[in-house]
Amino acid sequence: MSRPRSPEPIALPFGTPGLFVPGLVAPAAREQSAWWFAFRGNEILTIHNGDAIRIPAAVDSCELCAQPLRELYIGCYDHTHCFALELPENAKPPSGAAFRGLRSLFDDLDDALVGLAGRAFELIEWDRTHQFCGSCGAPMTTRRDERARICSGCGRVAYPVVSPAMMVLITRGRELLLARKASFPPNRYSALAGFVEPGETLENTVIRETREEVGVEIDHLRYFGSQPWPFPHSLMVAFVAEYAGGEIRPDGVEIEAAQWFDADHLPQLPPRISISRRLIDTVAAELRRRPA
Repeated sequence: MSRPRSPEPIALPFGTPGLFVPGLVAPAAREQSAWWFAFRGNEILTIHNGDAIRIPAAVDSCELCAQPLRELYIGCYDHTHCFALELPENAKPPSGAAFRGLRSLFDDLDDALVGLAGRAFELIEWDRTHQFCGSCGAPMTTRRDERARICSGCGRVAYPVVSPAMMVLITRGRELLLARKASFPPNRYSALAGFVEPGETLENTVIRETREEVGVEIDHLRYFGSQPWPFPHSLMVAFVAEYAGGEIRPDGVEIEAAQWFDADHLPQLPPRISISRRLIDTVAAELRRRPA
């Protein structure tokens, strides 16, 4: 059974009002400038003009760099075609350009282009790691009717990998339970998060991760929203829950610190482009409207 396709415009994943039409086959004629999301490993090629940073635009990839290792057409955004490129490890940026980590662009590009860059990165990485069949080892080829690769030997079909992960923001009256990992910048806190294990529902994951990471119980779980997160290929699904008991006990592995914060006195939070920030901002605003 083939997977459903999306020929109609869809909203881009990072909250932008722009419309994106996913595509599988590149236009036959390349006469207009396109966006090129070009990656050297985990770094993306960006054009710098003073303090302004943008994604490269050109008619053909040869205008930007040497021969790419692979090229994928990903669709059309605001009437502009979009491509993903994998570049060699020794690729050098052209004059006026630089390679940067994708996370570092969150504050420098608009949400639409960050969302497209994340999509491009996930697709190029999936294509790179699915050149051969995981069942029989034969070469895999690209299907033209859906985003998939098919084995030339046994016929096995591989689709882009999506790893579901949950996020939960726990409330207690006008307070929010926030936690920090050792890898966070100093003083930054966020909501709890963790990956879904095989055989788990999202709801079970929320309960398990909350117990494991901070040792508390929750109830009145409700869905908030979701966001693709290309590190490496996650789908973050966010919930809100109410505190139901237990003392905060950070596990010391995933979580180094956790505490209750009043909605009017929050610590440093994640970037605004992340669903964790949108979750915290939205719930905190709701709590502020409650009587003290």
